[in-house]
Amino acid sequence: MNAAEERAVVLVVDDIPENIDVLSGILRPNYRVKAALNGRRALVIARGDPQPDIILLDIMMPGMDGYDICRRLKGDPRTSAIPVIFVTAKSEVEDETLGLALGAVDYIVKPVNPAIVTARVRTHLALYDQSRELERKVRERTDELVSTRLQIIRRLGRAAEFKDNETGLHVIRMSHYSRLIAEAMGASERWLELLFNAAPMHDIGKIGIPDYILLKPGRLDEKEWEIMSRHPLYGAEIIGEHNSELMSLSREIALNHHEKWDGTGYPNGHSEEQIPIAARIVAIADVFDALTTARPYKAAWSVAEAIDYIDAQKGKHFDPELVALFHRVLPAILNIREQYAEDMGVGK
Repeated sequence: MNAAEERAVVLVVDDIPENIDVLSGILRPNYRVKAALNGRRALVIARGDPQPDIILLDIMMPGMDGYDICRRLKGDPRTSAIPVIFVTAKSEVEDETLGLALGAVDYIVKPVNPAIVTARVRTHLALYDQSRELERKVRERTDELVSTRLQIIRRLGRAAEFKDNETGLHVIRMSHYSRLIAEAMGASERWLELLFNAAPMHDIGKIGIPDYILLKPGRLDEKEWEIMSRHPLYGAEIIGEHNSELMSLSREIALNHHEKWDGTGYPNGHSEEQIPIAARIVAIADVFDALTTARPYKAAWSVAEAIDYIDAQKGKHFDPELVALFHRVLPAILNIREQYAEDMGVGK
């Protein structure tokens, strides 16, 4: 690898080419500079390879403004750690306060001072490098704690499955399915592991649902459905709020995995990207496995029937982009399904 390839990558986002030229001229002697004239292109570059090490982001842009771009960056596990510096003509205190609240690390007011831009970028790149190194060391030193926590989470997920699944293989299959979809999305190995280990907790709230409802062989009546639809809230309450990334992601999935892309899900009626991406992934994995497995209230569907249902619900129940990724990894999903098949009651 040559010296140019080793330099940090800076992404500059601004809808005015002249502003990009100014910042590029300041930064190019020391960094590899990429540019985007709009939010959608910025998100594509941020999720690409190589990812930027830092993003300089304008606020006032047509369509998706800088605040919205920052929200999406921080809400996506692929890009959430990348430092964002707002570079903008908006100089009011409340503008800066909002930018920092959204997760930006700094705020530079236009017209820019080259010395300030250079110093801020250098400082935040150094902090980002230190953060990554500290994170690596912390992971090394907490392996035993993480292992213990994973065992607890898996057993809690298994406890929930005792309520309506004899073997508990459902949580194993859907966790693998979730990981495969997230891997196709381009998520980091670290986040893939978090998702894989958090997914089994998705239905922990079923512990709070009476057996006469959970195991009812027929359709639930209105009152029974009202009780059943509380299980995401119960799950979030059981898990609680923690600083642990794993527990936090588990809670996020438990609370949101029955929300729907079109806003008709429960418990909060969230829609599209209001629904955390982990929950959107788990929703597809969970439904596909539930459809193809016998339950007290239904026979197992065939794989073809389940796929047709997933496709029919694209843009309604499910994130359309994730449905496309589901199809991409379907052969691997079917291999997992066969590997962890129930003795009886799995649709062919």
